[in-house]
Amino acid sequence: MTFDTAFFAAMVPAVILMGLSKGGFAGLGLLSLPLMALVVSPVTAAAIMLPLLISQDVVTVWSYRREFDLRNLATLAPGAFVGVLAGYLLAAKVSDAAVGLAVGIISIGFALRRMLGGNRSAAVATKARWGAGSVWGVVCGFTSMIAHAGGPPFQIYVMPQKLPPAVFVGTGAIFFAAMNLVKVIPYVALGQFSAQNLTASAALLPVAVAATFAGVWLVRRVPAERFYTYIYWLLLLVGAKLVLDGLHGLHILG
Repeated sequence: MTFDTAFFAAMVPAVILMGLSKGGFAGLGLLSLPLMALVVSPVTAAAIMLPLLISQDVVTVWSYRREFDLRNLATLAPGAFVGVLAGYLLAAKVSDAAVGLAVGIISIGFALRRMLGGNRSAAVATKARWGAGSVWGVVCGFTSMIAHAGGPPFQIYVMPQKLPPAVFVGTGAIFFAAMNLVKVIPYVALGQFSAQNLTASAALLPVAVAATFAGVWLVRRVPAERFYTYIYWLLLLVGAKLVLDGLHGLHILG
């Protein structure tokens, strides 16, 4: 890994996208790892990103410290920790491409259903439930551990509840902050935190923090209805990208 112009040309936009995602525009962050993978391996990209994610979590948790939904956190957290453990145990056996393909298909289906369902679908808000929360928590933890792709499952579970945008973002901020801290243990066990990777994370830290503050600023100025419209479109586009990446990774597409 060389810290040259090409490195920063790929890394800086990737970190900005992740910061905007952490600030509230969930989904943009999934575009970060493919950008980083242009100059480093996907495994190295994930290792560089985790300390940055944790620093961004500090910003978002502080920014939304009074705006979160406790029941969602309670229903998601137990399953998420199980999912992280499963991801660690199966890290060498599970294909990132297969995971991405599955998450992408689910994301596209959910986004299209909500966008095309008309007023009847949009009018009914769901509630956080233990059964659904446990299942989606496991999916969030597993996909987050394998490919930092826990965002779409979280959105699928929480978005139909039609929480205020700040509460939606704050709940995700606390949830993923806790999960990212837990992920440090398996990442250390897998030997992902080399001196070179940590140096790269430190170099990108100011960009990561500034981009997160920008995301928080934008979310607080976007009306609720427009905010959810943007998120559905982002979920649809990110789902399409995950499907394409998964098909390429499984050599189904050339």
